[in-house]
Amino acid sequence: MNDYVLSLLLGIIEGITEFLPVSSTAHLRIAQEILGIDLKSEYWKMFSIVIQLGAILSVVVYFWQRILNLVRTFPRGLRGKTAWWKHPLSLVMISFAVTAGPCLLIDKKIGANLENLWVIGFALLIGGVIMWIIDAFFDRPAIDSIESMTLTQAVLIGLAQILSAAFPGTSRSMSTIAAGQLVGLSRATSLEFSFFLSIPVMFAASGYKLVKYVSATPVAMSDREWTILSIGFITSFLVAWAVVAWFVNWVRRRGFVPFAIYRILAGLAVLLWRAWVWRM
Repeated sequence: MNDYVLSLLLGIIEGITEFLPVSSTAHLRIAQEILGIDLKSEYWKMFSIVIQLGAILSVVVYFWQRILNLVRTFPRGLRGKTAWWKHPLSLVMISFAVTAGPCLLIDKKIGANLENLWVIGFALLIGGVIMWIIDAFFDRPAIDSIESMTLTQAVLIGLAQILSAAFPGTSRSMSTIAAGQLVGLSRATSLEFSFFLSIPVMFAASGYKLVKYVSATPVAMSDREWTILSIGFITSFLVAWAVVAWFVNWVRRRGFVPFAIYRILAGLAVLLWRAWVWRM
C-alpha cells in the first residue's frame, strides 16, 4: 500500500481511538500488523509517537478556554480560598506524577508488551468487562466537577493509569474514566479529568520516546518522510478534535456500555486471530 495512504489511515485510527476508551495503542498495533508495516522500523515507531502528539494537541485546542481559566485561578481557586493542592491543575499534576514514576521503572516491560497481541487481546477483553460492570453499578449521584475532587481521588486515578501503560490494550482513557467512577466521580467529571490528565501524560510519554528514537537514529529524514509524517500528524489532530467534541456530548447522555461491548468483541477477535495464526 502507498505510504501516503498508510499515513492517512493510521492518522484516522489514532484520531478516533486516542480518547475513546478502546485503546489507540491496540488499534495501531493491530492495524500495523494487518497493513504489513515493518514493526522493527525506527521510522514507523517514531511515526506512531508523532501522530499521538497530534491527537493530544487537539485536546489543548478544544479545551483552551477551560484550561486558560484553570491557569488564571491557580493556585487559590476561583474564590481565592482553595488550598493549592486541591486546585484541579495540582490534582492533574499529582496524578501524573503518581503514574510517571512507576512507568519509567517498567519501561522495558512496556516495550515488550507492545509487541504481544496476546497481552493486547486479553487487556481489551478484561478491560471491557470491568468497564461495563463499573458503568452499570457506579452510576449514582457523584462529584460533578473537577473543582470538587479530592487528593485521594487524584492519586487513585493516577495509580489506575499505570495499568494502561503496563498492559497495552487496557486504554489510558478507560483506566482513568473507570477509576474516576469507582472513586465517586460522575461520568462527565471522570471524562473531563481524563482529558486534562492526558495532556501531561501523553506529552511526557511521547516526548520521552521521541527523544529516545531520535537519539538512537540520528539520520536526517527525506522530504518524502517528512510529508508522510505531516499527513499523519494533521489527520490525527483533526479527527481527534472531532471525536473529542462528539464524545463529550455522548457521555452526558448515554454512558460507556457500548464501548465496553466493543472492547469485549475486539478482544475476543484478537485472541481468536492470534490463536489461529499460532496454530498455522
